[in-house]
Amino acid sequence: MKEGSPVQTKTPPKTLKERFLLIGPGLVAAATGVGAGDLVAALVAGTKFGTVFVWTIIAGAIIKYFLNEGVGRFQLASGQTILQGWRSLGHWALIYFGIYIVIWGFIYGAAGSSSAALAATAIFPQIPLKGWAILHAIICLIFVWIGRYQFFEKVMSLLTGIMFITVVGTAVIVLPQLDQIATGLIPRTPNGSITYALGLIGGVGGSITIASYGYWVREKNWSGPSWIPVMRLDTCVAYTLTAIFTLSLLIVGAEFLYGSGIELQNEEGLIHLAVLLGKEFGTPVYWLFLLGFWSASFTSVLGVFNGVPYLFADLVRHFKKEVPGTKKPAPVSVRDPFYRGFLLWMTFPPMLLLFLEKPVGLVILYGVLGSLFMPFISVTLLILLNSKKLDPVYRNRWWANAVLIISLVLFAILAVIQIMDMV
Repeated sequence: MKEGSPVQTKTPPKTLKERFLLIGPGLVAAATGVGAGDLVAALVAGTKFGTVFVWTIIAGAIIKYFLNEGVGRFQLASGQTILQGWRSLGHWALIYFGIYIVIWGFIYGAAGSSSAALAATAIFPQIPLKGWAILHAIICLIFVWIGRYQFFEKVMSLLTGIMFITVVGTAVIVLPQLDQIATGLIPRTPNGSITYALGLIGGVGGSITIASYGYWVREKNWSGPSWIPVMRLDTCVAYTLTAIFTLSLLIVGAEFLYGSGIELQNEEGLIHLAVLLGKEFGTPVYWLFLLGFWSASFTSVLGVFNGVPYLFADLVRHFKKEVPGTKKPAPVSVRDPFYRGFLLWMTFPPMLLLFLEKPVGLVILYGVLGSLFMPFISVTLLILLNSKKLDPVYRNRWWANAVLIISLVLFAILAVIQIMDMV
């Protein structure tokens, strides 16, 4: 919104090469959004249906690109964070998101660290799973508490490179004929596969962390509409790599497990797959796949621990009415007490869930709210990016609106399916 437009801190680069050198926030968002659950979803789809669902991965990456680009464009064009945008829609948006983020953070603190711990336990079984889960949570807490964004981005980029090389390398080892992959580009859904297709489209590249993207953009000092081309390249590269990564997992499942009768039900199935790969292709492949699994899980946890507290701290100051909706807010600091408070909330209380059964009611509420978040961000971006308060040149074009409407319908259907499964 014009009166809130930020002042540029430096001139954005003009050449494509110079823009490539600045890529970073998108890689962080993509690495954070690809966790163990996404690995399992892609592997299971490949195991059950072969390469039929190549098209769903491409469709999912395109949808997540437009969502991520929408968050970045809104912030750069308006000078407002996504929380300010939600506040302008009414307090209902902040109330819903506030309930969601508190419950989400509590459950994810245990679930995310446990996923990372699975791979670590397979590599170093001397420490039990609960011990690794607690250790991962504390390491992420300390890293985010004392670290700076520049170092955080470098570590995330390094781990992203490791998981990309190891998982894509595994796919190359078992690579099928290219014509098999090409047939998967044709949209089709075999009998009984619609849920898998929708899940793959929705699972490519994260959910709540899409909203964190704007805060990572600010940490890079990208400020003002002139940075939109850089942001778009950053997002495009990130989701291209995400698509390649997810496609690699589909190929591994399709070529190595399709028709074998072996079923992968959860993250523990990834350990079983690593063992099978080791028996078939040798011990180095076993260790490489485990390393890729651990990198994907750990980057997801580390990214969440860094990115989601920004949202909570920004949410609190809007509830406290410290930031008028039409003015540029000061950037949220990682030293903000509410940022650090939410970081602690994701670290220590969830450890109780490692020793106790998860409360059924809390898990159900978490699942319901989680299934409704993607429709929420889709519909709010549709409203904000078509608002007359935004300069016309930065509003949505018809194709962006079309993708956001498709994503809204898709995620609404997924929400209904997930809620019905929980009832």
